[in-house]
Amino acid sequence: MNLDLELVARVILGFILSGIVGLEREVSLKPAGLRTHILVGLGSTLLTVLSLNAFPGSDPARVAASIIVGIGFLGTGTIIKTKEKIIGLTTAATLWIVASIGVATGAGFYLLAAVATILAFFVLKLDVFERTPR
Repeated sequence: MNLDLELVARVILGFILSGIVGLEREVSLKPAGLRTHILVGLGSTLLTVLSLNAFPGSDPARVAASIIVGIGFLGTGTIIKTKEKIIGLTTAATLWIVASIGVATGAGFYLLAAVATILAFFVLKLDVFERTPR
């Protein structure tokens, strides 16, 4: 396959996989929904593809590490602590996992990214993990 087509395929797959997690968040009426998750996953995929292909001789691991740290800051903004509970931890975690899925997709680890997407979706859909308020 032509390199350009493969890189475009990676970006499209990053879009789709992050959209799967984002769709679940959207349907669950969470503040960070479909668009936010797609943009985080798409950006992570694109930055990873670029770090691997556009800058010969550079260290792509530095870009991957920076993506994860940057998403940590974004996720921190979604967490709110009240006297009764902490809100937004799962939203922060889904943004982090979507960024990780984007990095895996951008690096060409398609099966790993797909399995991580399925597992994240599964965890989000399981009611057994939901806690009742104390």
